[in-house]
Amino acid sequence: MAVNSQTRIGGWLLLPLAWLLMTLLSTTLVMFMFISALLDPALRNELFNLQSNVLYQWGFSVLTSVLVWCYSVWVTLLFFKRSQRLPRHYIIWLLLTVLLALKVFAFSPVTDAKAVQTLLIALLAAAALVPYFKRARRVKTTFINP
Repeated sequence: MAVNSQTRIGGWLLLPLAWLLMTLLSTTLVMFMFISALLDPALRNELFNLQSNVLYQWGFSVLTSVLVWCYSVWVTLLFFKRSQRLPRHYIIWLLLTVLLALKVFAFSPVTDAKAVQTLLIALLAAAALVPYFKRARRVKTTFINP
């Protein structure tokens, strides 16, 4: 049985898929860093001896990473299932990445140049991909499964 090329994931849809998979991979690496910190006895001891506000910030970062990883996995599954729910959730996912970049810019102890770079990349991705997911015929004909 021949598959209509309009319903396959291809063309410009590979770019948002690559962005999603890259974010999923980087979030997975961050999760491994958090897990390795918990598994190393010396790091775990230092971590639990920190001031309570620093420990809460670390815990919030772990929770945020877990939630972003879970949502990214779910959006990836929607992408490969070609679900009609994907465009809405992909846009939400993009806006979530912008909010996380704003969190990094405002609260994380990283250099301003790195925080601005992260924020600009997230804003650029959202500015390019949100209109594409809202208006492109390819998106409307590809993501049709319930």
